[in-house]
Amino acid sequence: MPSTNRPTRIGMIVPSSNTCLEPQTYRILGDRRDVTIHSTRIPVTRIALDDSSDKQFDSSVMRAAAELLATADVDVIAWNGTSGSWLGAAHDQAMVGEITEATGIPATTSTLAYLHAFETFRTERIGLFTPYTVDVNEAVISSYAREGIKTIGHRHLDLSNNESFARVTDTEMLPGSLELAASHPDALVFLCTNLYGANITAEVENRTGVPVLDSVAVTLWHALKLAGAPLLDPKWGTLLARP
Repeated sequence: MPSTNRPTRIGMIVPSSNTCLEPQTYRILGDRRDVTIHSTRIPVTRIALDDSSDKQFDSSVMRAAAELLATADVDVIAWNGTSGSWLGAAHDQAMVGEITEATGIPATTSTLAYLHAFETFRTERIGLFTPYTVDVNEAVISSYAREGIKTIGHRHLDLSNNESFARVTDTEMLPGSLELAASHPDALVFLCTNLYGANITAEVENRTGVPVLDSVAVTLWHALKLAGAPLLDPKWGTLLARP
């Protein structure tokens, strides 16, 4: 007979062109055996502020992906993408409502994970680092402002091809990250689940004393919380190790 004992299972809906979040999530989990990750992909290739880009994040597509993950008896489902950061929190709240209604499984998104982290850690002022174009950054800043989050500085790499985001190197990210941290925000946000921000989280925190919230780490942290599992090693973000 199959064992009734099993690890916590986290289901993740992944942008199709994302090559970062799955290997980075396993890297963050390290040698833990109490959690396993299970993913399904939806078509996402481009990030921009137009209808063709927005249609990639349609709720019916997300619901179908979630229903596939539900067949693996996962404990929580996460849309591991940051689109709600410019489409608005209400978009993602409606999405997770549909997912849970369709599957009976608790759900979250990268955006909702960030908003939960901001509330939990009393984060009100952030520095924002993204690979996106400036207009996407401005939309994110406006969306966050509606949630009471002030962006005191931001950097953008002017990229729109989602696959290219994962090819941004640590060396390319570090100078702008340190500049943002020099303004002493409550947290530095690496916004994009296809950006290897977690690679430099510990260095930025050690050099500046500013907490870092990386999208891959924050999404995993919230999924673990929802599943009632232990949280993260502090090297992936000191805030995310707090009980």
